[in-house]
Amino acid sequence: MEQYKQEFIDFMLESKVLKFGDFTLKSGRKSPFFMNAGGYVTGYQLKKLGEYYAKAIVETYGKDFDVLFGPAYKGIPLAVATTIALDELYGMEVRYCSDRKEEKDHGADKGSFLGTKLQDGDRVVMIEDVTTSGKSMEETVPKVRGAANVEIVGLMVSLNRNEKGKGNKTALKEVSELYGFPTAAIVSMPEVVEYLESKNALDADLKNRIDAYYAEYGATE
Repeated sequence: MEQYKQEFIDFMLESKVLKFGDFTLKSGRKSPFFMNAGGYVTGYQLKKLGEYYAKAIVETYGKDFDVLFGPAYKGIPLAVATTIALDELYGMEVRYCSDRKEEKDHGADKGSFLGTKLQDGDRVVMIEDVTTSGKSMEETVPKVRGAANVEIVGLMVSLNRNEKGKGNKTALKEVSELYGFPTAAIVSMPEVVEYLESKNALDADLKNRIDAYYAEYGATE
């Protein structure tokens, strides 16, 4: 496993963004772990988060893209922090863009977007917090593709929970197949488990509960 992935797992735990316990998800599933990306609140945390995203994006998709798009609301600070990190780490001049939940009908920046205006020919990388649901992409992809003749290079999230979506595939794989662009994560939950086991940081009871959870909800494709 790459060094930055190991460091990112430690970072999630130190920031208390990834937690273990008993949680009920929006889906109704009872989960032994939970990630709340809204827990990144300090300047240091956002700076480091942007750096991890930047490294994962460049490693996965390369440097040939023009715009980093973060859907409102959580995607806005992610896009801003990562755009800054791409400049600082790689000298890349990438523009950031986010959508508005409500269209602004006045001023120089009126319209449906924050940040840059999407232009014909732009290559766009999308960025979100955790494994995205098809629902969020249903709202976002048509907005992006409808704004200009752009190419979506791919989607990057921080954590792939590797759970079933509507079928037996992960939600990320379903999004990729439905919208025709690749998807990736900085780390996957199986990688988190593997890393913590290597450090003897998972007790037997928690490991058994995680195994039972994936036996029921884990993606098989």
